[in-house]
Amino acid sequence: MGRLDDKVAVVTGGASGFGRGIAEAYAREGAQIVIGDVDGDRAEAVAKAIGDAAVSVRADVTLQADVEAMIARAATQFGGLDILVNNAGTTHTNKPALEVSEIEFDRIYAVNVKSIYLTTLAAVPQMEQRGGGIIINTASTAGVRPRPGLTWYNGSKGAVITLTKSLAAELAPKKIRVNAINPVIGETGMLETFMGQPDTPASREKFIATIPLGRMSRPSDIANVAIFLAEPASEFITGVAIEVDGGRCV
Repeated sequence: MGRLDDKVAVVTGGASGFGRGIAEAYAREGAQIVIGDVDGDRAEAVAKAIGDAAVSVRADVTLQADVEAMIARAATQFGGLDILVNNAGTTHTNKPALEVSEIEFDRIYAVNVKSIYLTTLAAVPQMEQRGGGIIINTASTAGVRPRPGLTWYNGSKGAVITLTKSLAAELAPKKIRVNAINPVIGETGMLETFMGQPDTPASREKFIATIPLGRMSRPSDIANVAIFLAEPASEFITGVAIEVDGGRCV
């Protein structure tokens, strides 16, 4: 018996990094998964590796039509939607706030914030048909303990944390729980962008020195919390942003 047996989940940004880790972990726990990602080929490869429990959808989460099609696929393929993981995200290179272009700024807020607006519009009616549901947003320690160099990204993640709490209060009467996960800098494809410098042992050591438990986050760390927030054991938890950060925010 898996902790997510008979559950249907949509995971955005599921082709790599934290999203892939969550999708794979959900499948091991018995869920059926729609993997949404702007990189359709990589999403398909992940779905094939998982097997019959997963399908892929090429989706740009900043576009309403793509989001609606992605959410609808959960219903047509697996019969409904129980869990939505808003994991897709992007950032600007670590650099002074005055050097970030308007194009970069707009893209960050479209991918990190607008996407949650669009998925909420599409997913909540589906969850209501199931008598409730779970929304999990990948935020960041950057939204709790911001530092120079990622100012506009930090702001987008602060927005994710705030809207998580507000949605949790608003959607509770519908039996829909909404929580967030705040990873610290992790071993993902965006690592060098976050660091703003080449990924070398010396560069990593600089960032690891700020994490009391002495390492970066891994997809498995985030996936373990995403399982807990989606399973019955957390049925009385909503509106929280759990720091999965090795003590970074202490």
